Amino acid sequence: MAFRKTPPNLPVRNNARNGGYRVSVIALLVVSVVAPLLILATRTSSFRSAGVTSDHSAFSTRIEDTRRRSALEGIEALIPKEVLGIVNPNSEGSGPLNLNVVARKEESSSWVQEEGRFVSRKSKSYQDSKAVSEDGDKNKVENEDTDADKSEDGAIKQVVQSKDDGATKSVASATEVVSSINTWKKDSDTENSDALVRLMRDQLIMARAYANIAQGQGHYDLVRDLKLRIKEHTSIVGDANVDAELPASAEDKMKIMSELLAEARDKHYDNSIMVKKLRAMLQSTEDNARMLKKQSTFLSQLAAKTVPKGLHCFSMRLTVEYHMLSSSEQKFQLQERLEDPSLYHYALFSDNILAASVVVNSTVNNAKDPEKHVFHIVTDKLNYGAMKMWFLANPPGDAAIEVQNVDDFKWLNSSYCPVLKQLESSSMKDYYFKADQANPLAAGTSNLKYRNPKYLSMLNHLRFYLPEVFPKLDKIVFLDDDIVVQKDLTPLWEIDLNGNVNGAVETCGATFHRFDKYLNFSNPLISDNFDPMACGWAYGMNVFDLKQWKKQDITGIYHKWQSLNEERTLWKLGTLPPGLITFYNLTQPLEKSWHVLGLGYNPAIEESEIETAAVIHWNGNMKPWLEIGMAQFRPYWSKYVKYNHPYLQQCNINE
Repeated sequence: MAFRKTPPNLPVRNNARNGGYRVSVIALLVVSVVAPLLILATRTSSFRSAGVTSDHSAFSTRIEDTRRRSALEGIEALIPKEVLGIVNPNSEGSGPLNLNVVARKEESSSWVQEEGRFVSRKSKSYQDSKAVSEDGDKNKVENEDTDADKSEDGAIKQVVQSKDDGATKSVASATEVVSSINTWKKDSDTENSDALVRLMRDQLIMARAYANIAQGQGHYDLVRDLKLRIKEHTSIVGDANVDAELPASAEDKMKIMSELLAEARDKHYDNSIMVKKLRAMLQSTEDNARMLKKQSTFLSQLAAKTVPKGLHCFSMRLTVEYHMLSSSEQKFQLQERLEDPSLYHYALFSDNILAASVVVNSTVNNAKDPEKHVFHIVTDKLNYGAMKMWFLANPPGDAAIEVQNVDDFKWLNSSYCPVLKQLESSSMKDYYFKADQANPLAAGTSNLKYRNPKYLSMLNHLRFYLPEVFPKLDKIVFLDDDIVVQKDLTPLWEIDLNGNVNGAVETCGATFHRFDKYLNFSNPLISDNFDPMACGWAYGMNVFDLKQWKKQDITGIYHKWQSLNEERTLWKLGTLPPGLITFYNLTQPLEKSWHVLGLGYNPAIEESEIETAAVIHWNGNMKPWLEIGMAQFRPYWSKYVKYNHPYLQQCNINE
């Protein structure tokens, strides 16, 4: 068998095949080793590039923040510290206003509340009249990188351009007005029910100040807009005291006013003018407040002195009816009890028939044994017939009652009583009746209440003559006609007065209702005999031991000090100051629940305190039978009035 020879190029073919295998291996190594390295290197490069970009972005952000702070400081510099001190008082816990400048990304009105209660948006009603073109009024930015100063929502930051003297700074807005001045910002963490009311009133103050300044600068369009908003604000706020009393449109009107105030402030009025205007407004407001206070005091005193038409009608009708009775019909029953010292006796000195009836009715209705109670009423000649007729027609149940005329006390004359003697003096007559007196408002109101005619009536001073009025009684309870009895008063006669003459509830507190409030301690007669910090007490419900009264000669002590005060240098008029002097160190304090005062002037008395009191007292000008009486306390008094009585209905005396 013959074999064929290998062709000469065969070895060459094998070499080529081996070489191709090596190339494939090398290529595989490159792909598996070198390529990942290249990818890693590429990513590292990208990371470094990203880091550089991030650093550049952070640097740009810092520049933007710096410029924003500079702009805000520039705006804030437009308002002087004096104005900020007036507009932004520091009153903790009351939600003070803060005239701050805050830039926001979104469109917002000048009114911003931190709690997010209001939606931040421009008010169309105002912006329609004050439209700003997006292409107008471009900012001139002194920094090269202006694109970095724009936020993603398109807000253009404000730029402050300072002049060389640093006295004037201005702020310009770019394509649209989106960064706003937070003119009226609530700077409190707590919600107050009157927060919006106070804010709107503060806006009114600033609007009036800006309107006055704008008028002088010739900015009549701004003046017109401000006056329009002032009128709207005044009608909306009105007499509202809490936010719930405001209409639903109040928030929108407040936002519109805020934008207008921001525009007014952007006019860059001279700071000194603004300060002077606010100070002038403050002074004017204080002057008006003082005058209104004087007027209020004068009118309240006048209302307290005036007899309502219904009560006058009531008294006149009763008087006519009394004089139509026969002499036998004019007498009370149960007269044998009037001088029985074993019974419970009450003294009531009054010329107000309706008030006296409430005192008697409330006492009898709450008494455990009404038949053991005796009422001694003393009135003046004018009301004697009416007072007697009322209780003849409306007797107090099983209790005994008498009505006396103070003019029938012949022993009460000027030779015996210092007050009556002083009332006859020319100085006292001039004090009360001189026709050419100065205007009481101009002269002041401190002495107005002491010019009350009740101080001329002996009914007011008769409390110092109890043993003379009731010579056969040993103990008596004195009641004012502006009180209501809510509990049985029988236990008062069982209280041990420890040898004292007067049992009364003390009225002194930490710094008030002490002797120095009523007496003139600059006079040696007072300072040498009395302690200025001695505790005062109240007339209105008092227990008097008439035996001790006679023993201590209380009436003589009263006469002595009343004579020394002829020129009114020891105390002003009234019966409490001489009472404090007369019963000094002779008064036994009673539990406060026996006698609660203040219903005629203090609206803050707790209901629980009233409910637990034995006697409640309308001391003050706001008597329950007057229109100025406080409505929340009137039901305690009116429930003892017989409003269905024909005389009350005929005289239009209604609940």
